[in-house]
Amino acid sequence: MRGLGRHVADAYRNLRHGGSDVIREFLSRAYFGTVPSVDPDPVYAEDWDLLIVLDACRADLFDEVVADGSYEGLYGGESRISAGSTSTEWLEGVFGDADPDDLRDTAYITGNPYSESHLDREAFGLVDEVWRYAWDDELGTIPARPLTDRTIAVGRERSFDRMVVHYMQPHFPSIPDGDRDNGVTLEKFGDESMSVWEELRFGQRTESEVWESYCANLEYVLDEVGLLLDHVDAERVVVTADHGNAVGEAGLYGHAEGVALPCLREVPWCKTTATDRQVHEPAQYDATATTGTTAARLESLGYA
Repeated sequence: MRGLGRHVADAYRNLRHGGSDVIREFLSRAYFGTVPSVDPDPVYAEDWDLLIVLDACRADLFDEVVADGSYEGLYGGESRISAGSTSTEWLEGVFGDADPDDLRDTAYITGNPYSESHLDREAFGLVDEVWRYAWDDELGTIPARPLTDRTIAVGRERSFDRMVVHYMQPHFPSIPDGDRDNGVTLEKFGDESMSVWEELRFGQRTESEVWESYCANLEYVLDEVGLLLDHVDAERVVVTADHGNAVGEAGLYGHAEGVALPCLREVPWCKTTATDRQVHEPAQYDATATTGTTAARLESLGYA
């Protein structure tokens, strides 16, 4: 759980830029960080062969984007309570509490750099940290296609009871909105930066602009999810998220550890199936071609 000191430091930084409105944010973080948290829904207790994890995807955002039926096999309306309000809490809550036998039969393909510090890689049948060799410094994030390709390849070449692929979208920066929403280099991942949430908080963007960019980034990654569902065999597929984002609810923006706010903890839970049509051939990637430090990748995503 994120300590009160961390909330104070964030509030002071924001106060220098945004004035007294951030006092409400500080008080909300303090309150929602101390109220009793809702119990998470255990991921490994559910029946799935392939778990597709979207990073920072609210349940209502997912419902809105898939509502028109343009994404075959994807439907809204069902949700679960996440293990946390950040990726680190999700990683520790989902995998840290899992049965060791289940983890030994799980392949985890991830674009999230927090796997370096919050994951016991030796516990899994396979951990493919795609972010180490497929990060795009110009985008300031890892694009979705390398995750899609690596999951297809693992599904065809290896045999695991369960596979988990962790995309980095719709987490900002928004790839479709790249002209405005620039990320940073891998070396600065995790450092403090002016994120889209600060821009919204300080009036440099409107809520509708941020939501539109958020939706576009989800649409971008769902196109890749569609490609994946057509090129891997999995009878029981679930599309979910590690956590959500606050867009001004209770004066909060983005996501922080230990905050029991519904928009941060309620995530989609879309059940579907997948069949390999053997049309797309995944690209080959050089796993030795690392592109920077974990800290830089985290800063690209707006983490302090």
